[in-house]
Amino acid sequence: MFWTTLTALFSLFSRLYPRGRIEHEPLRLQFELRHQHAVSPDAHIVFADIPQVPTSAFTKGYEATYSIATKRLSAFRPPSFPAHEAARIRSMRHAQSTDLPWYEDDIIGPDVEDRETLLELAKMTNNAYVTPDDAAWYALEDDWHDRYPFGWEPDADGIRGYVFATPDNGTVVLSIKGTSTAIWGSGGPTGKKDKLNDNLLFSCCCARIDWTWTMVCGCYRGGWKCDQTCLGQALAEEGLFYPIGTNLYANLTYMYPKANIWITGHSLGGALASLLGVTFGVPVVAFESPGERLAATRLHLPSPPSTHHVTHVYHTADPIAMGTCNGILSSCALGGYAMETKCHLGKSIVYDTVSNLSWAVDVRKHGIVSVIDDVLSRPWQASSDAGREVPVAEPEVDCMTCYWTDMVCDKECFSWEFGEFPPELVDHVE
Repeated sequence: MFWTTLTALFSLFSRLYPRGRIEHEPLRLQFELRHQHAVSPDAHIVFADIPQVPTSAFTKGYEATYSIATKRLSAFRPPSFPAHEAARIRSMRHAQSTDLPWYEDDIIGPDVEDRETLLELAKMTNNAYVTPDDAAWYALEDDWHDRYPFGWEPDADGIRGYVFATPDNGTVVLSIKGTSTAIWGSGGPTGKKDKLNDNLLFSCCCARIDWTWTMVCGCYRGGWKCDQTCLGQALAEEGLFYPIGTNLYANLTYMYPKANIWITGHSLGGALASLLGVTFGVPVVAFESPGERLAATRLHLPSPPSTHHVTHVYHTADPIAMGTCNGILSSCALGGYAMETKCHLGKSIVYDTVSNLSWAVDVRKHGIVSVIDDVLSRPWQASSDAGREVPVAEPEVDCMTCYWTDMVCDKECFSWEFGEFPPELVDHVE
């Protein structure tokens, strides 16, 4: 009788709650704006606290928080950042790999299958471009802003963004600004440094398009040859965004030692978010990012067992994210940007705006405001018809043959030869 009753109860439980699918309301987290972050003139990471929204803001229709749905996911973390950095330097200087003992961690991350979650993260990402008293700021009252810290001053030049946190400081979101340029938005004081990082990270070789271009590093060796050791060293210089980003993350963990950290960004900021997410094993949502997989190899980032905690969100009318904004007559090249990569790490959620919305491919669609207003702010019909809120997040199949340890993917920079080439190979008569 006991076993019959137990079997019946187990059968009932199995029908109501299939294994691995116990139904419950998704956990939603509320985030508040806490800090601006920037880089001081002497290259130190600085933070400025943001005052809380006054009660009067609620009566004006402003939102005080961002609400984000979550889900559990797995991420792989290195034993420590010093161990990760030692392995990276060993690979860069001696071409020797190190087997890091990666630790799989079950963590709470953003639910990237939820449209509203992507929309809220996109708003956080947009806000990294502007101050809270700017009309372009999404869903926050202008009283949140009281002063400019270093890096937000009118003549500043460097990486910057915001920090959002839950009321209990249990989860923190780091947003990072992307490229500021008149091509896809208003320019600004960070434009010069942004362009330098874009041309280092996303060109095949130091922005060598033809003889008329001013190269951003000295790694070109003539005749479609590029010195790969030189490239790695150029990307790792202290004043560039990846090493600054690792310092920024370290400072944030010091401020919030027990917090679960997420990173988000748009364009160049999204690529940097992805590289940091792979370095530290934290969830990332990147919007309209150029392909950063090749940059990861040039930085000699140790390869974790999986990068699926990194999610890219972009649409097919954006030639930068699609990797088609290249060639001497492209919009990017005409603006002085050598955007020659296309392959992304992790998984990608791709909105086919060309087929579903009849959009023309246009660099002006690269901006995050277009993503917020025209893609994420309303249900996506193609996904709704399939019983989903957003397109499926999948690895990029056409880039799967781009192995982590290779310098060149078969889909990008295939005409270049990378290796150890002495400087005297440069053809000075080109």
